[in-house]
Amino acid sequence: MTNPFDSAGSKAPPKPFTVTEGRREVRSFVLRQGRFTPAQQRAFDERWPRFGIDFNGEPRDLDATFGRVAPKVLEIGFGNGAALRYAAQFDPSKDYIGIEVHAPGVGRLLNALADDGADHVKLYHHDAVEVLEKEIADGALDEIRIYFPDPWHKKRHNKRRLVQPAFAALLVRKLRPGGLLHCATDWADYAEQMWDVLDATEGLANRAGPRGSVPRPDWRPQTHFETRGQKLGHGVWDLLYDRA
Repeated sequence: MTNPFDSAGSKAPPKPFTVTEGRREVRSFVLRQGRFTPAQQRAFDERWPRFGIDFNGEPRDLDATFGRVAPKVLEIGFGNGAALRYAAQFDPSKDYIGIEVHAPGVGRLLNALADDGADHVKLYHHDAVEVLEKEIADGALDEIRIYFPDPWHKKRHNKRRLVQPAFAALLVRKLRPGGLLHCATDWADYAEQMWDVLDATEGLANRAGPRGSVPRPDWRPQTHFETRGQKLGHGVWDLLYDRA
């Protein structure tokens, strides 16, 4: 694979989305990283060819990417990578694809995967919507996981939330029949929106019943976002949806 980062020096990485002249997209994220540190640069220089997937904008043969036939699990917005790393250790019989736009977290996970020798994990540094639309074939995924997405808690920013009707329909297309969608949030208002959207999405069935949630499954570790939310008195909601 070609390393998308310029190894000549430590500087901000390329934008993890396609820029269309004269068009401004409403995205679910804002890039907050400042300068790209030398340590983060080294992670991409040394680890990306092994664990990274370059965004090419064309459908991808995931079995060929991993070199085997196995269930495919996609985690959207993996942050610092703790949950994805845990999942790969918890069940190595599955192949894992992680998507994250914030380069520091990608660099951290690249190093962790190298330490683990986890060749059943591949990473995108790109916008998840574009990856799903352009690179993931319909019905190619066995599971999709979205843990603690940005709640965009101010009402005027709610339109930036990732879980919206059009996005939910896209997820349904990418899941195989019998596949699983797992969302988790520690914001009650966002849990309500997830129920509003996902319970009404054709092709999804809430495993816990309408507006239901389940205890944290054993394949998801307690994250630092979750711990922080609990300290603030927030609840935590895990929502499981089966693809019809």
